[in-house]
Amino acid sequence: MQQTFETWITPMMIGGLIIFMCFIIWDLAKKSQAGRFGTIMLFVVLGAGMLGYVLKVVITWVLENGGGV
Repeated sequence: MQQTFETWITPMMIGGLIIFMCFIIWDLAKKSQAGRFGTIMLFVVLGAGMLGYVLKVVITWVLENGGGV
């Protein structure tokens, strides 16, 4: 039962954390008056780590489910 709970709750909590971090980046851009280009750069630079994690999860899932060559 604990393993099933962890299997479901971990992706949900990490997804919530990613959404919260996007809100933090947006709030940082708004408070610093970064403008359109600055906001885009903040999301690109600070969001790169989140994107890397999401890509790792997707690649791992594809390889584990026989999607690889």
